[in-house]
Formats: sequence, structure tokens, C-alpha cells
Amino acid sequence: MRTAAAILSFVLAITILPARPATAAVSASPLPGGKTTYVISQGHLKAASQQNWVRLGSYRFAADGTVSAALYLWWQRHPKDRQRTGTVPDPSCTTKAGGAASRPRACEVLTAGGFTSAPDESRTGTYTVAGDVLTIRWKIAQTWTEQWYVRPSPDGRLARLDLKQSTLATHGYGYGSNAAISTRRAMSSVKAFPGSLRQDLTSWAGGKLVTSGNQPFGHSAFRACAATTSCLTYLQPSSRGACQKSGGCPKYGGGTRPNVSSIQYYLTMISKSDRRDTLWHWCTCLAMERDEFCYTGNSHVKPLMQIIDDTGAFRGWVGAEASFSTGSRGTDMLAVLRISDFR
Repeated sequence: MRTAAAILSFVLAITILPARPATAAVSASPLPGGKTTYVISQGHLKAASQQNWVRLGSYRFAADGTVSAALYLWWQRHPKDRQRTGTVPDPSCTTKAGGAASRPRACEVLTAGGFTSAPDESRTGTYTVAGDVLTIRWKIAQTWTEQWYVRPSPDGRLARLDLKQSTLATHGYGYGSNAAISTRRAMSSVKAFPGSLRQDLTSWAGGKLVTSGNQPFGHSAFRACAATTSCLTYLQPSSRGACQKSGGCPKYGGGTRPNVSSIQYYLTMISKSDRRDTLWHWCTCLAMERDEFCYTGNSHVKPLMQIIDDTGAFRGWVGAEASFSTGSRGTDMLAVLRISDFR
């Protein structure tokens, strides 16, 4: 069994060492699913490890059999603080301090550290497609290969990647089309999306893995803002599980007289020039326990990449959670997820 130190040195090496030069000409290869541009979420998530990581970004495939990647990396070995986005929902979609609890609070949206800047990693490799299996070999100092099942959508406008195996990653999702990575849809289009979005997620917290599938994502319930058009908000009135855990909110949570179990949700655009969005959420009672209006504790930050089909239409997101605790690594929260109408 590989030790934590071995895992650390191996992952660190593939992160910082230069790529090997190509040694032979690359032959032509069919594009995976006939698509050039994929948004990718993948992670190394193992229950017994505290060296877990998640990566989020894009793969671009060329007809000559080469592939390039641009990815953000969040790794427990080097935890990153949450980052301010500069986006504060306006009063049309939120409450004011001390107001009614029927809408989310006007708090500046946070995201995972580094997500407002350029990607951490870029690398190149070669790929082949045999039947419905895509194989990628990255040109890095250590061996890193990936295999994905390629699934075309019924309408032919998307292709989905389901992780078959990887040298390093344990979980992964991908969606591709021929739309440029700069093609994205505004929050108004996200809210107006006519389809049904559902979420699949594998998360790590407290040394345990939890997998959930086919969970509805109620995008239409989010509230549009009149002035801050890059943001949508939603106050989930109650949550029997997430915000009523024993000891979580001893004064205001489940089982107390106030019985506050609402969740504050914020969905925000990060960039106008590419697919980056972010989801931020936290239990209202946690802020109340601290006598805060905006919660400053271990909230959930989930960077997202929009799924865009061949027509330029919005079809959901792939995403990751990179919520690092200010305490021990055992209270970090990491996840790999997808939210889409094509699963």
C-alpha cells in the first residue's frame, strides 16, 4: 500500500516538473465524441488519506492526436483560503441586515482560493480513441494516463466523459462540445434553462467518502437580482440534514426554540470570458451562533465550469468543492460533482 509520503512526492512531482519533449510524430486521431473542448472535474478522494486533491478546468483536443489541459488545483497538502469575488447581491434579491429571513443575506460571495486568477496547471499529451474509450497519456516526468468512456448525448450536441481509470484520480466527470471555451451563458440564461438539472457528487469530509446521485438542483428557484446581474441567490427555508446536526447550532438550530435550518445559497459568475462560475452556501444558524450577519466560518465553496453544447446553449456544470478548514485537515471538505440534464 502506498504511504502518504509516497503519494505526496508523486503528486508533487507531476505538479511542478517540466514536461518531456515529444519523441515521435503524432498521428491523426478521431476527436472524442467528435468534440474539441471539454470541461473537466476530477479528484483523488480516498477516505483514509489527508492528501486528497481536486482539479477543475478544460481539455482541448486536436485532430492530430494531441491534447492540452488548463486546470485549477486544490490540494490538502497546500490548502488555500477562501477568496472574495467582489460580488455582493443587491437588495432586490436579498435581505438587509436585521430584515426578514425570507431571502438570502447580502453578503459578498466567496469562492475557492485562486479561482479568480489563471489556472495553476497547463500540460500537453497525446490521446487515442478506440470504440467508446478515450485514452490520454500526459507528457510529464512520471507516468500519468487516463481512460474515459465517451457517451454522446441523444441530440448529438454534447459528449460526456465518465472516468474509467486513472493513474492518480479516483473520480471524474467531463462534458464536451465544439463551442469555444470562451462561450458562456449569463445568469439570466441559467435561471431560464427549461430542462431539469440533477447533481451527482462524491465528497470527502472527516475521513469519510459520501456519494450521492440523481439529486435535483432547483436552478429555477434562484432569485435574479435587478442590479447585480452576475449573481443568483436562494434561501432554502429548511434542511433536515445539513443544518440540524447535533451540536452544529446549539442555540439556534434543530431542536431549539428558534429551530433555524435554512441555507443561504449564492450562484455567481466569475469570468465573462470563459466558463467559470461559483456556488457558495452555508447554514444561516452558523452565522447566528457567531452573532454574524455573513458567516466567516467553514462555508462551502464550489467552483464550477459551465457545460455548453454545440449550439452555445447552457446545459449545467462540472464542479469541485475546495473548502479548507482553518483548523485541522480532518475538517476540510472536498468534492467532485456534476450538475446537468445529460447524465
